[in-house]
Amino acid sequence: MRALVTGGSGFVGRHVCAALRERGHEVVVAGRAGEDGQVDVAFELADAGSVRAAVEGAAPDVIFHLAAQAFVPASIRDPMATYDDNALGTARLYEALRGLGSRAPRVVLASSAEVYGARDPLDYPLQEVLAPQPATPYAASKAAAEAIALASRRTYGVPTIVTRAFNHIGPGQNAQFAVPAFATQIARVALGTAAIVKVGNLEAQRDFLDVRDVATAYVALADRGVDGEIYNVCSGRPVALKDVLRRLITIAGVPVDVREEAARMRPSDVPVSYGDPSKLRGAAGWTPRFVLDRSLHDVYEEALARERVA
Repeated sequence: MRALVTGGSGFVGRHVCAALRERGHEVVVAGRAGEDGQVDVAFELADAGSVRAAVEGAAPDVIFHLAAQAFVPASIRDPMATYDDNALGTARLYEALRGLGSRAPRVVLASSAEVYGARDPLDYPLQEVLAPQPATPYAASKAAAEAIALASRRTYGVPTIVTRAFNHIGPGQNAQFAVPAFATQIARVALGTAAIVKVGNLEAQRDFLDVRDVATAYVALADRGVDGEIYNVCSGRPVALKDVLRRLITIAGVPVDVREEAARMRPSDVPVSYGDPSKLRGAAGWTPRFVLDRSLHDVYEEALARERVA
């Protein structure tokens, strides 16, 4: 199988590329020039010509569409840029595929569990049949990307699988996200370069998966997922952020002074989010390999190594 991975040099993309190569597949990495890691073909979400050239040049059997603006606070500050990248960027990809007919590659679209929004307690664990209720511009952009992708499948016959990944963590994640931000601050305390750890809402509960498990789920769905279907990628268990912070502090083995900071609070934070992975497991035979403590250990060790040379 020849795979084109958009955003292939990013956090999730690097792990998807690694999972594909481990299985003997040929990988073409599409991304912005100058990004960390190898980029085989240029790919700019805002440039239809760049998108078309990447698709035509790679001639893939499957496309993993991971390129996106993925930081919720950035979407709140600048919603139009997020809509352009995530919704219109997806539209540009499907426009490039529109005329291929039966030659169109299968697309694995990386959406997000953020599309579910805040739900009634009776809705949990969240299942794919629930209608999206996006609460942020990021979530709205992903819901729009799903609609564009599935409409393109129905109208033009582009094979499409939609994935709704819940919170994923692991090596290589930008420290602007909550878990690596915790780990980075704790590492600074351990090294004596900081005295406190600043946090936002620690009561929020999330469904965490290791990014390496997310990557193998995407690859399994490319092989065995049903065309036109939506799949949750999740563990099925909610964990409070305060528990994640506590586990990281235990891993570090240092006393930590934790303080809430108003600037880290989100105005539309969803209090609880966890999903039902049974559809994914039934279709793809997928099960996660990494327990949460292993993921947190790897995140902390990476942060500690980075801070030692900073």
